[in-house]
Amino acid sequence: MLNRTLFAALALALAAPVQAATWEVDQSHSTVGFVVKHLIIAKVRGHFSTFSGTVVIDDKDISKSKVDVKIDPASIDTDSAKRDEHLKSPDFFDVAKFKDMTFKSTKVEKLDGGKLRVTGDLTMHGVTKPVVLDGEGPSAEVKDPGGNAHVAFSMATTIKRADFGLGWNKAIEGGGVVGEDVKLELEVELKGKK
Repeated sequence: MLNRTLFAALALALAAPVQAATWEVDQSHSTVGFVVKHLIIAKVRGHFSTFSGTVVIDDKDISKSKVDVKIDPASIDTDSAKRDEHLKSPDFFDVAKFKDMTFKSTKVEKLDGGKLRVTGDLTMHGVTKPVVLDGEGPSAEVKDPGGNAHVAFSMATTIKRADFGLGWNKAIEGGGVVGEDVKLELEVELKGKK
């Protein structure tokens, strides 16, 4: 009788639906970076220092996972105060008018070889366009010394500045001062299941 009861309890536990877990972006261990060409020949890197977000991961069905991130464009940092002020101006991000950039997923796909694809709507400079992030994740879950769970993702995409109304440039032979393509590079660590 005990074996039958134990078997029934185990079967019920295995049949119970796995609930999706909500994770928070760990800003202090994550990077929202970008790369853009300068004068056609050199790559300039920068990042945003202030961002937040949540990721719902459904381990049973990754396609039911969701991403919701907010970035403060005024936190842009390219290691040049003069350039950063120009990027915050109406020529580019116009941070006085457009306070936030957001990304909200519309589709999450697990690909072959442990790869991940996240499609979603990126809103920047008052313009919303679909973008596709490709990368890897989630990593194996690890616990910090305090017992809190963490996972990580590496994702990237390339966007065109002009698609989001960031069209400022000065023409030079063969192109412009600022490249039209911007590669977004995301190294995201998530923490603490709620």
